[in-house]
Amino acid sequence: MEHLYARASLLAVIETPELDQQLASAKADLATAKSNASIAKITADRYNDLIGRNAVSQQDTDNAVQALEARNTEIASAQANVQRLEELVSFERIVAPFDGIVTARNLDIGQLITATGSTSTSGGAISGNKEIFDISAIRTLRVFINVPQIYSPDAKNGMIAKLVLPQYPGRTFQGKLVRSSDSVDPATRTLLAEVDVDNRSGEPASGQLHRSSP
Repeated sequence: MEHLYARASLLAVIETPELDQQLASAKADLATAKSNASIAKITADRYNDLIGRNAVSQQDTDNAVQALEARNTEIASAQANVQRLEELVSFERIVAPFDGIVTARNLDIGQLITATGSTSTSGGAISGNKEIFDISAIRTLRVFINVPQIYSPDAKNGMIAKLVLPQYPGRTFQGKLVRSSDSVDPATRTLLAEVDVDNRSGEPASGQLHRSSP
């Protein structure tokens, strides 16, 4: 199967008509809240002007100011709802989080995805939660090795290691030890270490590691 290379690009779009409708309704509510706040501001400004000429009571003026504050609170609430829905809508676009190879597509076009993450097929069967795509970043291969205790003092960050692959006889791939657990497992008497190997060529990387000089 030919793999798709994902360069932090758009992989799929999920259609969410109900969510889109909720966002449209929320935006309409926000517009209404802003309109009501505009009217409340005009009223409050008029009362503040009239009270200076003793044309209205202080109580009426306070009521107008409080009404304006309430309308502004409604705007803030409506705006927060719009932002919440916009964030949910943004998940309609499935974008690769990093450059890599799409190794599996777990959903097909037309399948229903629920809010809980479960899916259903055209036949009605419902499957458990699963990711839509499996993406592997292969530019740098992380190889985890168990270094025997006798060699653990030599397992220092920066040392060079060689990766030997059975399918590539006579060839070696060079890597660098970048981190280790810094402690020997008492059960296996080994030190867990990570060696990073440049894998931009995309060649398979599974085999045995042999220690070499730093």
